[in-house]
Amino acid sequence: MTDTTRLSFKEMCAKYDVTPRTLRYYEYIELLSPEKEGRSRFYGSKELARMTLILRGRRWGFSLEDIRQWLLIYEHQGTEAQMQAWVDMASTQLVELEDQRRNLNETIEELRNMRDQVATELG
Repeated sequence: MTDTTRLSFKEMCAKYDVTPRTLRYYEYIELLSPEKEGRSRFYGSKELARMTLILRGRRWGFSLEDIRQWLLIYEHQGTEAQMQAWVDMASTQLVELEDQRRNLNETIEELRNMRDQVATELG
């Protein structure tokens, strides 16, 4: 993709498989800043990169506010500060995800035991 490539609002929704409401919300909370021409919005390479990071962050369980703050670090402090913040955020999130996995494994085991117990009682 060249720097002159721009996606329309509809193309952006299709490319990232998000609803128009989601895209508008990301703009509202200042995660994205598309170029505006009249009522039309266009997304350049910077916005596409940001959208990729936003969706990746959401997949990993980060809040939109955490993602927004992380993106702001780049604008105000540069790449190195942003990467350090990323390492810190990722470390914290990994602890949270491990805790969630542990809880999920316990719940699965509990459910499996209950199912087996009831199945045994049924004969």
